[in-house]
Amino acid sequence: ALPLSRVLCAGGSPQSEEEEEAAALSRGSGVCKWFNMRMGFGFISMSSRDGTPLDPNLDVFVHQSKLHMEGFRSLREGEALDFTFKKSTKGLEAIRVTGPDGAPCLGSKRRPKNALKRRSKAEKCYNCGGAGHHAKECQLPPQPKKCHFCQSISHMVAGCPARAQQQQQQLQLQQEVQQEVQQEVQQEVQGGSGMDQEEERLQKL
Repeated sequence: ALPLSRVLCAGGSPQSEEEEEAAALSRGSGVCKWFNMRMGFGFISMSSRDGTPLDPNLDVFVHQSKLHMEGFRSLREGEALDFTFKKSTKGLEAIRVTGPDGAPCLGSKRRPKNALKRRSKAEKCYNCGGAGHHAKECQLPPQPKKCHFCQSISHMVAGCPARAQQQQQQLQLQQEVQQEVQQEVQQEVQGGSGMDQEEERLQKL
């Protein structure tokens, strides 16, 4: 017998597997925490789940294939997002990601180095970070040194807590992928040895 949820939906028509899966998803909103354009994934800091505010925020994994936008798919740190997500073995995972009210994602203005021609370093001012002039030509007074990762003046990039957290999350994801690959290889090897033993047993009969 079919489950009650599969018999009839409110409109009187059978409920498809896609509709069931969509109904099982949760909706969230938040901002992009960080996104690695070269690897094609990152994390969303979810501040609201199904309309209920969260405290503290929760991290949701997002892959570039889930982004609703045209052209090169990426996310800009801090951009507002709406999304559906599910709970997987690795944690919370985004299924479809849009801007507020279903608008396309903005994406990052930057591109991976292999996607754009490298610009000359001489175009950037090392004092204010602006383009089109050198530091010696900058109209601003000498600016305080700041972290190149999060732009904070309280620390340098070597001691940036946000950068350290991002590196830790990336390392953890890489380790999980490696473990899954190793497990699959071991299962294939064990399956192959079991078949060899069965063939030897049949030959002896």
